[in-house]
Amino acid sequence: MSEYQEWTAERVENLRRATRGFIRETVIPQELPPGEHLDDALRARLQRQAREAGVFAPQVAREFGGLGLPIEHWPQIFQEAGYSPLGAVALNCMAPDEGNMHLLQEIASPAQRERFLGPLGRGEMRSCFGMTEPHPGAGSDPSSLRTTAVRVDGGWRIDGEKRFSSGALGAGVAIVMARTETDGEPGATMFLVDMDAPGVRIDDVLHTIDRAIIGGHPHVRFDGVVVAPDRVLGAVGEGFRYAQVRLGPARLTHCMRWLGLARRALDIALDRAAKRELFGSRLNELGLAQGLIADAVIDIETSAAIVERTARLLADDPRAGTALSSVAKVHCSEAIHRVVDRAIQLVGGDGVSEQLPLAGYLNEVRPFRIYDGSSETQRWAIARRASRNRAREIAAGEPERDLLRREGAR
Repeated sequence: MSEYQEWTAERVENLRRATRGFIRETVIPQELPPGEHLDDALRARLQRQAREAGVFAPQVAREFGGLGLPIEHWPQIFQEAGYSPLGAVALNCMAPDEGNMHLLQEIASPAQRERFLGPLGRGEMRSCFGMTEPHPGAGSDPSSLRTTAVRVDGGWRIDGEKRFSSGALGAGVAIVMARTETDGEPGATMFLVDMDAPGVRIDDVLHTIDRAIIGGHPHVRFDGVVVAPDRVLGAVGEGFRYAQVRLGPARLTHCMRWLGLARRALDIALDRAAKRELFGSRLNELGLAQGLIADAVIDIETSAAIVERTARLLADDPRAGTALSSVAKVHCSEAIHRVVDRAIQLVGGDGVSEQLPLAGYLNEVRPFRIYDGSSETQRWAIARRASRNRAREIAAGEPERDLLRREGAR
């Protein structure tokens, strides 16, 4: 029996309960005061405690130090982890490592998995992903990629600059997307680059409002970095396709983690609303407050539903699941932001102070509407995909053309 067949509903529920207890009893008491940054010492301690609790690296294959949980069961566990900003770090399912580990599991050679996935899965090393570049390089449009890799004696020479390389400070390896040519045809290729290789330099660190990703969001320069042929990840020229392999699940796991934090924000607001009295009634008995609470619940539940559906689709049909992940990403990133914002509104002045963690939560979830493709970019892709799909349906058969005639006759 494979590790995927062993995951019964009962076993998944037991893991969810164990994760829930671990986050509340072990992780939350270690949360940082406002203004303090997560460091590798705290990360190592939390991950050791997660191993002891039996909840470490749920999404990683067993042979590389994880639990081997299939993707359709990730939503329950990742949401529990996301209830604390430190939860995903503790479980080793935080970006960018989680997305990089997924990509390595799917694309890397056995030797590459042993060299990189093993240490990442066991929490012995961190990683970063290099695709975003300074303007006019690749951002939301990967076809603008300007970093190049050319064949040289001994392998490939990489030259270029990456921006917003999340997690780069202290990372051991970067997955770098570079423009290459195959038989005269331009394309892109992914490379595994040691961060201490000659020619790799970390420059400006962007000071962003979010703090949950250890290693910051710095610029990384690659000046004549030479890598061996065995550092090509997958096949030459297939980088854009592999990016979709990574981005579909990565978008969705962001949704899962921040949805857990949205649940935490609502719980904080509900606890306050149950105790605070205004105009002779408890806050949770007042219609305006009830409207905020109800809308928050609606946003959470609709987000959870689309996340679960997308996760199942990614397991059964990765291509279709990747397409739906764009929809999930837009919906969840905006819904989660609304939930946290409403929670702040419900608790009043304390919500924008350091008396409660809600303002910090808002800082964490706001960038999600930009990271991994902005809401506007995702909407553009969603609309184009919908138009193409409808055109194919019409071209495929007479019933669709009949529908158009009927609609036009009304």
